Amino acid sequence: MTPDILCIGSVLWDIIGRSDVHMERGSDVGGHIRRHPGGVALNIAMAARAYGMTPALLSCVGRDAEGDELVAALSRLGLITDTLYRSEDLPTDVYMAVEGANGLIAAIADAHSLERVGDKILRPLDALGFDGPIALDGNLTEDLLARIAADPRFAQADLRLAPASPGKADRLMPFLGHGSATLYVNLEEAGLLLHAPQPNAPAAAEALRARGLHRALVTDGPRMAACVHPGGLVARRPRAVMVTRVTGAGDTFMAAHIAAEVQGADPETALERALEAAAIYVSSDSY
Repeated sequence: MTPDILCIGSVLWDIIGRSDVHMERGSDVGGHIRRHPGGVALNIAMAARAYGMTPALLSCVGRDAEGDELVAALSRLGLITDTLYRSEDLPTDVYMAVEGANGLIAAIADAHSLERVGDKILRPLDALGFDGPIALDGNLTEDLLARIAADPRFAQADLRLAPASPGKADRLMPFLGHGSATLYVNLEEAGLLLHAPQPNAPAAAEALRARGLHRALVTDGPRMAACVHPGGLVARRPRAVMVTRVTGAGDTFMAAHIAAEVQGADPETALERALEAAAIYVSSDSY
């Protein structure tokens, strides 16, 4: 298969505990615990595949039982996995989260293997000769992200950036002046990158553009979302839904937006399709 999108970043197992009751610190409640393939880069790849794209994964997966099982599952999903770096001595990474009726309660991302292998995950790039969209997530180290931002191979690339979490948003600072990067963030992450809280998504998107970013898409839960681009600003409010899950919603939004643009959608239509995809995702009961 020939890829039409590269997804660079975390590929791991998600362990998600969900309960339909309101939770606080110290809560001990009944619910469901599931394990499934996850990680920001992988979530984007799986969603892009669902929208008809053919993603290739650039990440680190261990040569342990968990890694073999994960790669087999991804191959069955139609993802290109022979671009993965398989480590002989590092374990497959894992993410664990607890969600209640009131949203995400806590999460821990153990992406230490990805961080330790560094630029080894980029080795397939030269052989691929790729010129399509490249989704890049903030689980990579600050050093590697800074090198990618300055790497001539990425100077004209259609980079699509996801911070992975608010705690890693600052890792994407080197891309604020990149000439062709598109940043996907929520309002909190935008505020962290701008070092100041933002009143709403349109204002945050405009502020990111003013900092030199090529394009920015900012979401704010059920409130207005915005896309700022060289031609102007588009803002839309997502439709109201009953939220049953949150982990992976931003990745679904990003993948749907990329797929819409690859199919020729204009900025307004692409934003609308991405918001609808996220609404369907967060209101779904499936694991």
